Amino acid sequence: MRAYSGERPERLPVWFMRQAGRSLPEYRETRAGVAMLDACLDPDLAAEITLQPVRRHGVDAAVFFSDIVVPLRLVGVDVEIVPGTGPVMGSPVRTLDDVARLRDLGPLDAERLAPVTAGVERTVAGLGRTPLVGFAGAPFTLAAYLVEGGPSRDHLAARRLMHADPAAWSALMRWAAELSSAFLEAQVLAGASAGQLFDSWAGALSLADYAQHCAPASAQVLARVKQRGVRTVHFGVATGELLVAMRDAGADVMGVDYRVPLDEASRRLGGATPLQGNVDPALLAAPWDVLEAHVRDVVRRGAAAPGHVVNLGHGVPPETDPTVLTRVVELVHSL
Repeated sequence: MRAYSGERPERLPVWFMRQAGRSLPEYRETRAGVAMLDACLDPDLAAEITLQPVRRHGVDAAVFFSDIVVPLRLVGVDVEIVPGTGPVMGSPVRTLDDVARLRDLGPLDAERLAPVTAGVERTVAGLGRTPLVGFAGAPFTLAAYLVEGGPSRDHLAARRLMHADPAAWSALMRWAAELSSAFLEAQVLAGASAGQLFDSWAGALSLADYAQHCAPASAQVLARVKQRGVRTVHFGVATGELLVAMRDAGADVMGVDYRVPLDEASRRLGGATPLQGNVDPALLAAPWDVLEAHVRDVVRRGAAAPGHVVNLGHGVPPETDPTVLTRVVELVHSL
């Protein structure tokens, strides 16, 4: 939390996106026979899965075990996570009437959020002094899944709707912002020490489209969470050209993916924004001397920012050897 505030604590902090995941044998054992969204909404299971990598790796923060589409499921959207494919919607959202039907589902209120609240509370109780980072998908990424009907390489349908029917797009983004805000705020109220807004697909957008059609909705989410007195982190994949716009949406900390060196990211951000990142996940499978040199380079470049939390430039690949992650934590702490 001190690094998120722009300080340089005596120990360089590190955690990993998607750290409570498929790379851990204990995770696979815990999840056996349980669908992803069911696991996310089982408070005991979600807490246990969140705690597992903290016990194993000695990371400096936990990230709440969840999924971008959990709030969609909570309000009654027909969504399933299909193994090997990802989130798939029962029917895509393509018109203003479709958005109206989403609104008819009602708000993401305390009753619907109860499994998430309970999971966070149990996690925080088990973490002790280790902080918990809350997690939510950004409005654009939620909207992209809804419009495309599932994963997409170019998000053409979402980008088309943005320009072909701006009224429908604007209504969809307002609805998605309300959903993400409620989801992330609930985690903070239940004890999360920070909130990360994760925009998986924003890298598909031009800077102009992001700034005009998406940033205001993300700003709404970040502002609501910051009112609760916690730091916010904003991360997107392939968003090097959007870093300033994403920071200006209201984030305290910018997550940086593996494509932009941290010293260059800090330069683009004016040298005043704490950073999180950005070890290349692919190098987790490289020989140790290659990975060690890369981690040291990330730390060196991160020194250009007022604060730095070491992380990956995306999530932990499922085939990663867990002992490698533990060695990375030990290396970072030694630096």
